[in-house]
Amino acid sequence: MSFQLLINFALAVAWMFLYNTYDLPTFIIGYIVGFVILFLMRRIFPSRLYIIRVYGVLHLGVIFIRELILSNFSVMKLILKPKLDIKPGIFTLHLDYKSDWELTLLALLISLTPGTVVIDISHDKEQMYIHSMNIDDLESSIGHIQESFQKVILEVSRT
Repeated sequence: MSFQLLINFALAVAWMFLYNTYDLPTFIIGYIVGFVILFLMRRIFPSRLYIIRVYGVLHLGVIFIRELILSNFSVMKLILKPKLDIKPGIFTLHLDYKSDWELTLLALLISLTPGTVVIDISHDKEQMYIHSMNIDDLESSIGHIQESFQKVILEVSRT
C-alpha cells in the first residue's frame, strides 16, 4: 500500500516538473493522472489498490465515531434515570483474526466506546472477554460488535 502511494506522489511531482508549475491545482491534477496510471497497472502489484484500503480506514473511522456517539447517549440515558436498572455482565466474543494488530485494534475500539471494556484475550487468541455496563440481550450485543467492528477491521487488514 505505501509503495503504491509513494509512486502516486512521485508521479504527481513529475507532473508538476513537466508543467513547470509548482502549485496545488497542478499537484492535484498530477495526483489524479498518477492514480489513473496506477489503476491501469493494478495487476502488476501483489496487493489491492491502495485507495481501497484508504476507503476502509475512513469507513472504520466513521463507524467508530457513530458507535462512540451512540454509546455515549445510551450511557447518558442509563445514568440519568432516577432508578438504576442496569444489567452489567461479562460475555465472550469469538474472534476471526490472525494478527496481533487486528486484535489490538478491536480491543482498543471496544474499550474506547463508553460502557464496554475488554478484560482479557484467551491464550489461543480465539476469544475475547468483554465487560459491558448493560446487557439487555446477549446475542444482540455480540452480533452488534461483530457486524460493526469485526467486519470493517477485516476489510482494512486483509488484502
